[in-house]
Amino acid sequence: MASTPSATATFCATLVDEWIRIGVRHAVLSPGSRSTPMAIALSARTEISLHVFHDERSGSFAALGIGQHDGVPAILLCTSGTAAVQFHAAVVEADHAHVPMLVCTADRPPELQGVGAPQTINQTNLYGSSTRLFIDAGIADDRHSSKWRAIARDSFSAAMDINPGPVQINLPFREPLIGEVQALPANDAGAIVKQGRLSPSASERKALSKLLSATRGVIVAGAGVDQPRFVFELAQTLQWPIIADQRSGCRVPTSVGQEAVIISTADVMLRDVATAAQLKPEVILRIGDPPVSKVVNAWLNDCGATYCAISTTPALIDPDNRVQLHIVGTPSQICIEIVRGTTNRTDQSWLGEWKRRESIARSTIDKELAASAEITEPFVASRLLSALPVGSNLVLSSSMPIRDVEWFAAPRDGVKVFANRGVNGIDGVVSTAVGVALASRKPTALLIGDIAMMHDINGLINVTDREIDLRIVIIDNNGGGIFSFLPQSSTLDKDRFELLFGTPHNTDFVSLLAGHRVDCVVAETRAQFNAAIERSGLSAVLVRTQRESNVVEHARLNVAVAAALTAE
Repeated sequence: MASTPSATATFCATLVDEWIRIGVRHAVLSPGSRSTPMAIALSARTEISLHVFHDERSGSFAALGIGQHDGVPAILLCTSGTAAVQFHAAVVEADHAHVPMLVCTADRPPELQGVGAPQTINQTNLYGSSTRLFIDAGIADDRHSSKWRAIARDSFSAAMDINPGPVQINLPFREPLIGEVQALPANDAGAIVKQGRLSPSASERKALSKLLSATRGVIVAGAGVDQPRFVFELAQTLQWPIIADQRSGCRVPTSVGQEAVIISTADVMLRDVATAAQLKPEVILRIGDPPVSKVVNAWLNDCGATYCAISTTPALIDPDNRVQLHIVGTPSQICIEIVRGTTNRTDQSWLGEWKRRESIARSTIDKELAASAEITEPFVASRLLSALPVGSNLVLSSSMPIRDVEWFAAPRDGVKVFANRGVNGIDGVVSTAVGVALASRKPTALLIGDIAMMHDINGLINVTDREIDLRIVIIDNNGGGIFSFLPQSSTLDKDRFELLFGTPHNTDFVSLLAGHRVDCVVAETRAQFNAAIERSGLSAVLVRTQRESNVVEHARLNVAVAAALTAE
């Protein structure tokens, strides 16, 4: 056979060369022996930013964060065996969130399979239906070198296609694992990377045009909006309000002269029964993912409006089975087409009612947050977003952080918001934030709860050596704060609730972070918190709260808004 250490080294160098040629710029690897040929190939190229993570799970979520930020897959590499299994959670998140990722799993050669060799498992289609493509590259054989670049192109194409996501490339390597790289196969400059794109059919365009003739409609903007300015133009043309998720980029108009009515208080506002009834639309046009708010989604489900969703991928998020028309395409292009074919409307009565109530709710929230001297969870979420410099990133953990920012934080521009909402887990959030910071090289803040922080503390291994501006804000309410808002808290006796859901952990985060050489400041007052979040570079601030008090604070804000709306 023409399978030699040199053939293996040349094969890996060829894959890396081709990935670089078509746009890959980051690689994340965890140390191991069997992955040596690919690790050496990656480290040999200065065009690749190489990030080493001791923990495979942390590394995989860092690759997820890079893919979220760049929209281009990072190469993710590990050795054989259970190391590859540790990638699974991030692969599942990448699948559901449509984040491209190139997962390279080193493997034992065929003769070591099924004979009890150490660190050997069946890695064929290890991640099942979560990957867009599985490639078993086989043992490198230089007689097949003409096909090596195609492996790199095919994997990249599958990761970046109509439905972006993870691809597994399984790489069985024989010992010896170190060889000399020979001349690489010729680069086929004419070879293209196939990337499909869908656009609405004529019948879909006609159906959408008919729906948008309604006077009383709302645009719901979520993650997946490519160019917000075209959503604003559409809203102005239709005279419809925009219920904007923080991740949509649609909470603040992007240019002077855009006067779209943007709703940042939908969750709090629609808790008022009268408001929810009076603002019922005839048509819902959702662009991107649905909001995080359960209240808003329930209102969208129950209001009886015709529901249309626009998404960039064929995958549709519709757990209530309410979407009657699903259009797949580029949101900005679809918005442009609608605007071109629609006459500007002049009746502003519908829009005016939304604007009036948004103004009341927004001013009430801001006033109530400012009036309290306590350092509360809604205050922290609101203040953190407002304090970040222009050009920053904000990564939000699931559970309460993403909800508090969506519900209470005032709109602002200049900050890109990220969150793992594919399957809404709390694992890997620290590492995702590290990945976003590595990809952007811009100030990045992480708002995270105590349980999520413990889930991924290994994301801080060697974080001080990564030269990133990462500002970590930890909300420590000594347990699962979100459960205090759920029926379990009122239907179970206190001891059982604490055992199963409150789950106090009594962790000393200051000492824990010190072990990773990260200075963590405890903020007990608003002034201390304001000073702490102004620090640039790698830093952390811990805010201790009480779960019961947090429920009371949320209720206080909601009651205040309802009272203000009723008074008007």
